[in-house]
Amino acid sequence: MLNHRNLSRSPSEHLAWRVAIDLLSKEGTGTAWALTLEAADAGMSRVSMRLTSAMTNGHGTAHGGMIFALADSAFAYACNSRNVAAVAQSCAIAFIDAGHPGERLVAEARELAVRGRTGSYAITVFGEDGRVVATMQGLSRSLGRPVIEGLQSDA
Repeated sequence: MLNHRNLSRSPSEHLAWRVAIDLLSKEGTGTAWALTLEAADAGMSRVSMRLTSAMTNGHGTAHGGMIFALADSAFAYACNSRNVAAVAQSCAIAFIDAGHPGERLVAEARELAVRGRTGSYAITVFGEDGRVVATMQGLSRSLGRPVIEGLQSDA
């Protein structure tokens, strides 16, 4: 699902959106969980997901795997945003607060640094009320090829 609130985008935003849309269209999890791409630009993305009862753990709160999946999706769109294919090399997540069924969670990913083929990203997952639900540190590894063949990269 896409959020088309801002139709006048910079070239870097346009490229990041194209790449994120391409990735989202090829993955089963994003559509199955109704992920919404809210923002994309060079080295950043914002993705949201409404929690359903099927996404809960035995305590009735958001399953940590669902929170991780949302954070990982934002990370993926951020580290591929320049049309240079990248995958997760490592991720570490800290769960700060619980998410609840019916609540919309938002994950924001920001690039901290890229050196050679490795990128460092900070991802924060927020609850609807703005509280921090989780923080994640991600390292990406560039594959040295474009995500979308023939599309100009911004690397």
